[in-house]
Amino acid sequence: MASQDSNSDPNRRSPSGGGFSSLVEAEKLMQVAFVLPTALVLCWIGGWWLAGRTHQKWIEIAGIVFGCIVGLAYVIQMAVAVEKKASLGDGSQNETGKGSPDSKS
Repeated sequence: MASQDSNSDPNRRSPSGGGFSSLVEAEKLMQVAFVLPTALVLCWIGGWWLAGRTHQKWIEIAGIVFGCIVGLAYVIQMAVAVEKKASLGDGSQNETGKGSPDSKS
């Protein structure tokens, strides 16, 4: 079998990443700023509507708490994904997955 040319691999990306990939990363991080307040407001409105229908004030409060929990869970999930992606690209780690603070050559 002949060796494959590195340029022919469609899944391989350039090391520089390009401007478009940096915009995609910035957009992913901007989602964090919008998810928590959006989840809070939507669940608050849903709780307010349901509280008006059932005449139970605690449902509105439960909607606010549920919105906080859902928004925070998504923010944590996004932060873990970004951290995992950053640690995969970090060359200062050894085989155990831990960084070596005193790298001696």
